[in-house]
Amino acid sequence: MRKKTKWYAAVVGLATTGALVLSSGGASGHGYTDLPISRQKLCQNGTVTNCGAIQWEPQSVEGPKGFPSAGPADGRICSAGHSNFGSLDQPKTPSGGAWPTTKVTGGQRYTFRWQFTARHSTTDFRYYVTKNGWNQNAPLTRAALNTTPFLTVPYSGQPPATLSHSGTLPSGKSGHHVILAVWTIADTGNAFYACSDVTF
Repeated sequence: MRKKTKWYAAVVGLATTGALVLSSGGASGHGYTDLPISRQKLCQNGTVTNCGAIQWEPQSVEGPKGFPSAGPADGRICSAGHSNFGSLDQPKTPSGGAWPTTKVTGGQRYTFRWQFTARHSTTDFRYYVTKNGWNQNAPLTRAALNTTPFLTVPYSGQPPATLSHSGTLPSGKSGHHVILAVWTIADTGNAFYACSDVTF
């Protein structure tokens, strides 16, 4: 009987600890883009290697909301300010090559797709793109971006109903650019960030 009681107490203790970890945010992360494929997804699926911790947590790029007036510091936007995800901020992959790009066409509709590991009450999704002539050899900054989003998808505090939504890509672009996707959470102080390299 004593053994059974100890076993039950151990199970309850583990369950309680797990619940505390989940409720305190220890179960990190909740979403990332895979269309166009984001840097964190490229690291997670093995297309880009030696990325560090982000390969196990592509959904965890969460930082302060309020971009562009607030949010992660310049040069740390793609990692949402997480030093352990710093490989996402670098203009080259950890092996020194270029980040793989998704081909897109300016002025045409495009379907953006997210992968969620948890759905949250959502303010909106916003999409930004780099300016023509941006510095591709430096970490992403606000100065490199058009800080007016080319697409905003409002959710008015509701959880996202679908994984994807469509919008028109900006025209007048050519070559390599970065699209920054920001998923702003309504009931916390945070947002999720995803940088995707594209070729117009």
